[in-house]
Amino acid sequence: MPVIIRHRGICDYQEIWDEMIEFTRNRGADTDDEIWLLQHCPVYTQGTSSYEFPEAEAEADGKAIPVIHADRGGQITYHGPGQLIAYLLMDIKRLKTGPKSFVNQVEKLIMDFLARYGICGHRKPGAPGVYVADEKIAALGLRISRGCCYHGLSININMDLSPYEWINPCGYVGLRVTQLKHHARNISFDRVSREFAEILPVLCTQPVSME
Repeated sequence: MPVIIRHRGICDYQEIWDEMIEFTRNRGADTDDEIWLLQHCPVYTQGTSSYEFPEAEAEADGKAIPVIHADRGGQITYHGPGQLIAYLLMDIKRLKTGPKSFVNQVEKLIMDFLARYGICGHRKPGAPGVYVADEKIAALGLRISRGCCYHGLSININMDLSPYEWINPCGYVGLRVTQLKHHARNISFDRVSREFAEILPVLCTQPVSME
């Protein structure tokens, strides 16, 4: 079955989350998998293990940034323009893999992608995501329902990193974050998004259509 890759532009987090839930709830055995590539308006999201901000919004550099308690795994992170989001709406049971193996596969995909820019990414035991030296460049959080996943991954490309200073990223005190533009020249979001879409078939192992 084909995998459909959709470029969604800049999107509100709550609206996209609602769409992911609806898509997953209504999909059947023959539903095509989809991957949504997009950016988010500034937002903090907390996974099911995070209780860092009980209130509805947080102050970051004098600006109110909404805080949303999501149903994905993991703890708190930040999303904003200049960060590439890939939401993986995939039937992992149909792909004959399990959650742990799928996470490993996604992390390897990100590391292979970074290597295209001469960047050496690596994993950290017990801390999902991809790191460059001791700084996190990509985060990962999924939700599995009836053998199908939603939510996905984020890669910092060319963004304002200051909102990370008001949280413990992914629940780790003192964790520093980085982004692609700090490690490679001539980086643009459109170029990176296009090139990342080109390697997604490695993850899907199925024919891909682009929209």
